[in-house]
Amino acid sequence: MNDDKLKMILALLGGIVFSLIFILLAFVLPVDEKPNTKHKQNPKTHLEKISHELRDK
Repeated sequence: MNDDKLKMILALLGGIVFSLIFILLAFVLPVDEKPNTKHKQNPKTHLEKISHELRDK
C-alpha cells in the first residue's frame, strides 16, 4: 500500500476515534441540573438590604 494512502487512512481513523471519545464523554459526564442556583449573601449595608428586598418582589 502506498505510504500516502496509509497516512490518510490512519488520520481518518484517528479522527473518528477522537470524535467518538468526545461524544461518549458528552453522554457520560453529569450535567448540572440546577443552573439557576443563587447564593444568598447577607446584606451588609442599608442599601444592600433594600436592593435584596426589591429583587425578591
